[in-house]
Amino acid sequence: MMIKIVFEKNKNRSIAYDDNIQIGECDFIESENNWNIIHTEVSDLYQGQGIARKLVECVIENAKNDNKNIIAECSYAKKVIENSKK
Repeated sequence: MMIKIVFEKNKNRSIAYDDNIQIGECDFIESENNWNIIHTEVSDLYQGQGIARKLVECVIENAKNDNKNIIAECSYAKKVIENSKK
């Protein structure tokens, strides 16, 4: 099984694929200086494998590359961001 994470800036999200099947996504809203992660979801069959974390980290990485601050309404993303600051 090869999980691929794809960043789609034009759709404000990162997507996880298993082959060609979408198994997860992390959505954000872009405002002036911020990207606000509003939703992270992974298919039940794939939970517990760290995929959601990878989706959030993908958005965070791309926000840094775009010189945007990252904030999160999504409770899961909020935890990932807090833990990355420790």
